[in-house]
Amino acid sequence: MTTAALYEVYKQYPNVQTDTRKIKEGELFFALKGPNFNGNSFAQQAIDAGAAKVIIDEADYEIPGKTILVEDVLTTLQQLAAYHREQFRFPVIAVTGSNGKTTTKELIHAVLSTAYKTYTTAGNLNNHIGVPLTLLKIRSDAQMAVIEMGANHLLEIEGYCKIARPTHGLITNAGKAHLEGFGSLEGVKKGKGELFDFLRERGDGAAFVMWDYDYLRTMSAGISTIIRYGTADADIVGTARGGTGFLEVAMERPIAVAIPTQLVGDYNLPNVLAAIAIGLHFNIPMEQIKAALENYAPSNSRSQLLEKGTNKIILDAYNANPSSMRLAIENLVGMAGDKKMLLLGAMAEMGPETAAEHASIIQLIRSYDWDNVVLVGKPFEPYAGEFHYFDDSAKAAAWIKDHQPENTLLLIKGSRSTQMERILEALDA
Repeated sequence: MTTAALYEVYKQYPNVQTDTRKIKEGELFFALKGPNFNGNSFAQQAIDAGAAKVIIDEADYEIPGKTILVEDVLTTLQQLAAYHREQFRFPVIAVTGSNGKTTTKELIHAVLSTAYKTYTTAGNLNNHIGVPLTLLKIRSDAQMAVIEMGANHLLEIEGYCKIARPTHGLITNAGKAHLEGFGSLEGVKKGKGELFDFLRERGDGAAFVMWDYDYLRTMSAGISTIIRYGTADADIVGTARGGTGFLEVAMERPIAVAIPTQLVGDYNLPNVLAAIAIGLHFNIPMEQIKAALENYAPSNSRSQLLEKGTNKIILDAYNANPSSMRLAIENLVGMAGDKKMLLLGAMAEMGPETAAEHASIIQLIRSYDWDNVVLVGKPFEPYAGEFHYFDDSAKAAAWIKDHQPENTLLLIKGSRSTQMERILEALDA
């Protein structure tokens, strides 16, 4: 079946699903394969659950009138998404970067949604499956789309750009993340920079650039339209005000206005400025932008400031890399409080740099006085004699149950694989 023919089927059944447990009546089920499962084997289960059609790539699982046999289900899903994208005539904004891309995407969506019907990536479904699924959720009433793109190796962003064909783009930053796949910091810059390469090559692309970062200035050179934001020498200028525990942005250009937020940490300043820059570029009044940013509340373990009993907790446990870990620790140092405690999970996907990057974080920790430090995960094991150490977060949570802090400011952070949110559950309310 050609992509155009499959698109006619999609228009009849525009809800796409890849998980039989979530199927609703009249949806299309794409039988993807994974390292531990074969989606083809769930074809009958999908039909029984209400799927209108099942796209498969193994003839043994054909069900007459119900299945559509293709060469490769994943490739077909991506091709269908690209075909759907070609029907759009509105701005498509791509967001990538090492740190802050999901928060930035959410802030941009909050701002744009005040004036436009805006579709965006759900959560962080930003990979080779999530990007096409996001595109296929976009309906005919759309006026804007914001697509998050994650990557852990070269040519990944390039591939997503071929599917999503963004008209506008933003790279939050390029830091020490996914070094195992990218090989080096320069590899990270090259990989993330594939978004700017695409915008440059399309001729009429526009980039929103954090002008404080010299490397982003260099990476964006030659793009048709560049909108600069930063703390000085930019089109949109703002700085961070502290003191309340939450970030407050003092805008200086193009208009002086204070914007309080519900985000923890000055490291979120570039994320907020990016959303402001995009809102202003698309002619949204500053009053609307301000209201959207003030009302945005982070969730899903990202820069959340919580209170439990006498303690205040910064929960930033969705992900971690050397850049974000360092920023989070330094942010805690700068916050007001007599007693401070670190609960840190190991950083994943560091490859050969694992030992060195964890040693660097330990050096930073040693630079300050802490009421307590708890480390979780094997890369931190060499420091077990110096700090409290556990090989998994369940054991750390059990220790916390018996050693409850009081009147303490806590940072809980780690890579997703360490499940540091378990510790939050062990803290007394």
